[in-house]
Amino acid sequence: MFSLCACPPSSLLFSLPLPWFPVFTTPRQSVMSLLKSIAPLCILAVVAFAVPAQEKRVHHRNDLSDHAHKDGDGYQYDHEAFLGKEESKTFDQLTPEESKAKLAKIVERIDTDKDGFVNHAELHYWIKHRQRRYIEENVNKHWNDYDMNHDGKIGWEEYKNTTYGYYLDEEFDDVEDKATYRTMLTRDERRFKTADRDGDGIATREEFTAFLHPEEFDYMRGVVVQETVEDIDKNGDGKINLEEYIGDMYTTENGEKEPDWVLTERTHFSEFRDTNKDGFLDADEVARWVLPGEVDHADNEAKHLIHETDTDKDGKITRKEILANWNMFVGSQATNYGEDLTKRHDEL
Repeated sequence: MFSLCACPPSSLLFSLPLPWFPVFTTPRQSVMSLLKSIAPLCILAVVAFAVPAQEKRVHHRNDLSDHAHKDGDGYQYDHEAFLGKEESKTFDQLTPEESKAKLAKIVERIDTDKDGFVNHAELHYWIKHRQRRYIEENVNKHWNDYDMNHDGKIGWEEYKNTTYGYYLDEEFDDVEDKATYRTMLTRDERRFKTADRDGDGIATREEFTAFLHPEEFDYMRGVVVQETVEDIDKNGDGKINLEEYIGDMYTTENGEKEPDWVLTERTHFSEFRDTNKDGFLDADEVARWVLPGEVDHADNEAKHLIHETDTDKDGKITRKEILANWNMFVGSQATNYGEDLTKRHDEL
């Protein structure tokens, strides 16, 4: 996604132990936090069907990045790239021995030509496959919750009533933060209508995928940029200044000194993000930041993994080389990451 990466807006972050590579997210205020004053039964009724806030949010950074990796700080980025974001979370159920054994089985699948090596093309394809799989599973997970009449489509009214129905009837009277809740509804409607390409008020599976994952669709770029600006622009002037940019990812506590990465971000803002040097990021500059599009992060991650594990520097990696660096590819109880390896071999 970008040739020069910086810490993403918090609205882009799924996680940020990584020095950074892009997707986007301070997660949107969740339904639960908005409904503190509502009866427990009502809360459960909404939460049971609503798409989790972090999944409804646009990711203002790509899941994969070409940022120089700092593997000394951990391998979470690599785990998520190699296995997929959700799959990487359950490796903490496995011992290191179990992780290595299951990784060996995955290597067999990656080596599609069965020559005993994993080359760049095979690893690149695998990483792209894992990212596509994450999106497919995420959409499948929510489809039945919203397709209430099981007609293979989801109408805006179906989605709205399932997610907000009780509170629509009450005009949000019982909601603690009415303005924020109405804003969530407005944003959902805007995103849904943008995803609904033929404007019939009904989302096909592909359109619903664009609604949940707008960063994956070119025609949704405007929504991604607009929501990013809205999330970070605290003074409502329609653009992002330096303090808003920094404040979205870091807040000083007790007068502590800013860490080096924050100072680097300040430099990136002025030297690279703010291309017209007016002190702000406008919509076009935000688009170039969060959705540059010309960088293939799966390609860069494949190159990175091969570079770090290819001990004989022949441009490809063996099963032995991969297993010798197993903790770069997968997690375990020792590293607290994972999941792909908890599935049966035929589920991968």
